[in-house]
Amino acid sequence: MKRLIILAVLFLAVSSCYNDKYDKLYPNPTTTVTCDTSAIKYSQDILPIITANCTIAGGCHDAAGAATSGFDYSGSVTVLQGNAASGALVTDITWQPTRGHNNMPKNLPKLSDCDINKITRWVNEGAPNN
Repeated sequence: MKRLIILAVLFLAVSSCYNDKYDKLYPNPTTTVTCDTSAIKYSQDILPIITANCTIAGGCHDAAGAATSGFDYSGSVTVLQGNAASGALVTDITWQPTRGHNNMPKNLPKLSDCDINKITRWVNEGAPNN
């Protein structure tokens, strides 16, 4: 009997050391981040991604970087639309191992899945200047 009591106390002591945080076990469903690609607009959705990742000061696709990259996305949407139409834009941002394409943004982490989905949707809709 004494042995059974000792085992029960040990079991309770060990099992009560559970140290997880409630919010990690049961995340609040209202804080879930969603990616809305239902109505993509160049000016609201695509341009901020391009500005933050491609045409930043010293970037590959600003006025100064265009001398090396050959593409200036900071002046007009037309150059970006050309790369979208050729398939190079989506290939580059999705880091597909295709000959002749580069992983973009260069020297930066891969774009988020949401940003890639937004750009891909915009390209699939014909890359409108809206």
